[in-house]
Amino acid sequence: MNDSGKSPAHQAAPKAAVGSMHPPSVDRILAWPAVHHLADTHGRPLVVEAIRTVLDRWRQSEQPLDDQALSAAVEQHLLALIAPSMKAVFNLTGTVLHTNLGRAPLPREAIDAMVAVASGASNLEFDLTTGKRGDRDDHVAAWICRLTGAEAATVVNNNAAAVLLTLNSLAQRREVIVSRGELIEIGGAFRLPDIMARAGCKLREVGTTNRTHPRDYREAISDRTALLLKAYTSNYRVEGFTAEVAEPELAAIAQEHQCPLVVDLGSGSLIDLVPLGLPREPTVRETLDSGADLVTFSGDKLLGGPQAGIIAGRADLVAKIKKNPMKRAMRCDKQTLAALEAVLRLYGNPAQVVERVPALRLLTRTETRIRELAESLLAAAARWAGEPWQVDVVAVKSQIGSGSLPLDLLPSAALCFRPLAPNKKQRNRALKGLAHRLRQLPIPVIGRISEETLLLDCRCLETAEDFVAQLETAEASRP
Repeated sequence: MNDSGKSPAHQAAPKAAVGSMHPPSVDRILAWPAVHHLADTHGRPLVVEAIRTVLDRWRQSEQPLDDQALSAAVEQHLLALIAPSMKAVFNLTGTVLHTNLGRAPLPREAIDAMVAVASGASNLEFDLTTGKRGDRDDHVAAWICRLTGAEAATVVNNNAAAVLLTLNSLAQRREVIVSRGELIEIGGAFRLPDIMARAGCKLREVGTTNRTHPRDYREAISDRTALLLKAYTSNYRVEGFTAEVAEPELAAIAQEHQCPLVVDLGSGSLIDLVPLGLPREPTVRETLDSGADLVTFSGDKLLGGPQAGIIAGRADLVAKIKKNPMKRAMRCDKQTLAALEAVLRLYGNPAQVVERVPALRLLTRTETRIRELAESLLAAAARWAGEPWQVDVVAVKSQIGSGSLPLDLLPSAALCFRPLAPNKKQRNRALKGLAHRLRQLPIPVIGRISEETLLLDCRCLETAEDFVAQLETAEASRP
């Protein structure tokens, strides 16, 4: 910007050819001082691409185009081209651990740890004591063992990779026994049977969809059996006439036949959630104490850390898994390990972990506090929406998300936008339009449409300032 308040591209374009049907050549446009400045700042290839795109659009529109408008269009397209595609958003969907929106928000300590190692060299795989090559798992393994009671641990890039690597390492070309009621499908159509096939092991199903008994496992075990696998059904629940074998009894069967019991726990809670007012979820320590030989779980769900898959349990089994050549293909980078270590350290202080880990803090917010925040937003939201909208604060239900306790909902409060249109078609069009307007804000706002209303669940909004400020800015700039 300069004293006139106009950017260089808007001020320095020549006055020629207003309304011309014959735009100048790419080389001529590049010679304009303002466009030349853009090329110096952002590089000639990107500016040329922007010019050609603008000219192609002009040819398709067949509308007159003056040089000043062309220069401004080039700058606008270039700025859109270089803008980051991934940006922060307000998650007001009501799903706290939203896979499409990045799952668990990281605590400040984890972000600082990532920045510290990302900005230069680090001792990722270097032992500062011996001066020799180290093991990158060493940065987190001791903390995982301390918090779970495991003998050893290793980390890969997500829980699906943890399951795949475990099965390939311990059961290649052999049978893995699983209850039919636990043949889960997770997000993105990834199915447990498909993962097992890719791992090179053979699935041996036992029981039925709703009932599996101890004898089903005993009758299926043979000299071809590599391990028993129990997959925690975190993304659905079968109720009614059901039966499953609990971990202690399943562990006894596995020990009786000298084969490991592996439990895919999924969500990976490290603390008991019940005292926090949340539904019960088995912890990693409880599962290992129940007799599981290995547990796999996620770092970015209930644990509240970065995307990672953690394998914890018997030292001999973990050592075998770490020798698998595929481990290198699935390993975590330095930023992930730094963030995970920082989050695990927070669990070392149980009295403060809920307040300091954002995922836990958001899940335990009270309905009263959420409603108070929503009511503080009401006036600004109503002014921004304009006519013809009715905006209120209503009671809603939030969910944990990412397959964690899917049937257990949390009381919350939301801004409710109801279109005052005469028919359903117009109301649906208005709702989609409003959702689009919210997504176009500087910090996009993602809500959910339900029963002819648009809801902005405020569970994941802890402060009002930034949210209100951008609504007021958008309202002030409205023609």
